Amino acid sequence: MRADLLAGPFDGLDEALEAVDAFDRALVAGLLRPQPAGAGPARLADAVVGTPLAARVAEAAAKAAAGAGEEHFLALAGARTALLGSVHDALLARVEEAAGRSHGTESAPPAAPGAAENVLTAARAWLCDLARCGWQGLDHEVVSGAAEVVTAMLPDPSLRRLATLLDGFAAELAASCPGASAERFPVRRWADLWSRGMLLTVPGAAGAPVTGTADGRLLPLGIDVQEHATAAQAQVHAVFEPADGSASRLVRASVSVPKPDTVVGAGIWQLLRPHMSLLAAAGEGRSMDLTGMPVTAEGDLVWSDEHARTGEPAEAFATARVALPTAVAHVTAPLDRHPARLAVPVFLEGYTASTDDGGVLSFTVAGLELLVDTDRVPAAGPLTPEAVGTSGACIALVRWDAGAFHVQPLAVETTVRRKVTAVHAGAWAGGTTDKAGVRAEKAATDAAKVLSERAGRLLRK
Repeated sequence: MRADLLAGPFDGLDEALEAVDAFDRALVAGLLRPQPAGAGPARLADAVVGTPLAARVAEAAAKAAAGAGEEHFLALAGARTALLGSVHDALLARVEEAAGRSHGTESAPPAAPGAAENVLTAARAWLCDLARCGWQGLDHEVVSGAAEVVTAMLPDPSLRRLATLLDGFAAELAASCPGASAERFPVRRWADLWSRGMLLTVPGAAGAPVTGTADGRLLPLGIDVQEHATAAQAQVHAVFEPADGSASRLVRASVSVPKPDTVVGAGIWQLLRPHMSLLAAAGEGRSMDLTGMPVTAEGDLVWSDEHARTGEPAEAFATARVALPTAVAHVTAPLDRHPARLAVPVFLEGYTASTDDGGVLSFTVAGLELLVDTDRVPAAGPLTPEAVGTSGACIALVRWDAGAFHVQPLAVETTVRRKVTAVHAGAWAGGTTDKAGVRAEKAATDAAKVLSERAGRLLRK
């Protein structure tokens, strides 16, 4: 990997982010509040001059403080998303150049508009009210307006993506009410949620249409685990070798589940495991043979166990050394073009690991220091920051945060008792005999049993 390429400057990146930040600051006070010349929406409009968005965004910026309509708020959300999308594209191109990887050109067809446009209109109206009052003007009356909209959306599977976003967003806003007394706000995060929510209210925008099927061999690289108090997700990154002999490509397969907050660490595998046989295969270091597996243009397998069977052993580091460098990268869906969503699988070796006085771990690769995000190492597996710090090879995801690239380890090769050993973040996905993993799974089983008994008593009452 040409890690030195990651250190170069990016033309226009700082200017694009400055325009986004200016608009985000305007959302704090509220878009109905007059803005200084060249700030807020006006700065956003200046940044898209010369693009197809220019006229529409300029009109929206001019009317923002004078009673803008929903179409104007949509234009501003679109401009902000487009700017962050351009940043994402520049960063992705640089990482793929460093990895020596080609990029797919296939694009997904637009999804068909759904029939629930009235519910989408209601969601858009709520988001527009938020933009008008701003985060400083939040109160429980404004925030509670999301409840009825979310309730109406949940029965429709095509609207659950937006319903989940709105529900979580409203919960975060409610925790900060009243806004006038809050000392600070998560400015970028809330602006991200607001603009994404606005665009998802456009009929058809939330669709992720399946564009084909996959037949061939799937070689897992690693599992990215995300755990929250009430939900957990496992995303398997893999190389797919088509049966027709065409070029290998990078794909992903994800499973998400709700969970009680008492189930933590390795216990989450009990909730995730029944929904995806791929987790067990990845944990055991085996390939999977796919037949007719639905797949999107963005490289996401719409997983169904009936289209997969466990194959031969496939060691992840062998896949990373041999198959990963030539795998074609997937395209990115328009609404997913955001710097925070950058997650590019790479293989690193020959680096020097070091820890500074503050305990921050970094890899020096080809003369470039890359920060290692050990906070993303999950408690649901045997991989530890200590193992990462003594490693000599690593399968990782390259991410970008706070103006710099960093890596998230999925697996490492380290020396244990004079023997090179592979340690995977998702090694316990299919089950484990490790003492710590067994204890965590037993605790999760006990917690689930107690919750089930309590729920039964409540239902009987």
